[in-house]
Amino acid sequence: MKKVKPIGETSQPRICVYCGGDPDTRDHVPSKVLLDEPFPDDLPAVPACSSCNVGFSDDEEYLACFLECVVCGTTDPQALHRRKVSRILTMKPLLRHRIDKAREGCLNWRGATQRIQNVVVKLARGHAAFELFPHIEELLFPTLEEPSEIAFTALDLLSDKERSSFENIGSGELGLLPEIGSRAFVRRVEGNPDQLGYEDGWIVVQPGLYRYSVVESDGVLVRMVLREYLACEVRWN
Repeated sequence: MKKVKPIGETSQPRICVYCGGDPDTRDHVPSKVLLDEPFPDDLPAVPACSSCNVGFSDDEEYLACFLECVVCGTTDPQALHRRKVSRILTMKPLLRHRIDKAREGCLNWRGATQRIQNVVVKLARGHAAFELFPHIEELLFPTLEEPSEIAFTALDLLSDKERSSFENIGSGELGLLPEIGSRAFVRRVEGNPDQLGYEDGWIVVQPGLYRYSVVESDGVLVRMVLREYLACEVRWN
C-alpha cells in the first residue's frame, strides 16, 4: 500500500486557529502546564497569534492547579503529586486561595466553570486543526463558529453506559474514516506519524495526564481526558 503523507506534517492553517488573525507564534496543544517534564516528543503545536497564545495562560494554569487539587483532595502544595503544580501554588498563594474557596466540604468542589470551558474549547479547536488540516479549514475556518455542544464532567460521574460510549472511539458512528491526507487519516490507516501514543482511537500525549481523540462524524467531535479525571467533549455540527 502506498504511504499517504499527512499534509499536516508540512503545512498548517495560515491563520491563528483561535481567532483567525495573523499567526506569529506556535501554540502547544495541550499547554505544557497540563503536562510534566520531560515533555513528549512531537508535542502538537498549531499556528496562533501572540495575543491568543498568552491569552489563555491564566485559565490553563488555573485548570491545571484546580484538577490536581481535586484529584489529591487538598490545596496543600506539599501533598500534591505534580511538582509543577506544587511550585505554582507555593509561588502564588492567591491562586491557592481562589481554588480553596471553590471547595465545599472535603470531597465536593465547585470550579470556575467559564474558565474551564474557555480552556476546553481552546484545546478542542487546536486538536481539530492539528489532526484534520487541511479539511478543517472547510469546516471551521474562516468563520470560526462556536461549538454546537460543549460538555465536561468527572469521569467517575459517568454511568457505565456513558463511560463506555465516551471511551469507545473505534465503533459505531465514530468508526468513519477522516479525510484522506489529514493526520487523523494516517493514524487510523497506517499508524502513528509521530511519537505520541495511540491506543483504541485515543492519542495519548502523556499517560495519566492527557489524551484526546478527534473524529469527523456529522461535523467534528473532539474528546479529551485531563488528569484521568476530567472528561471533555466538544462538537461542531
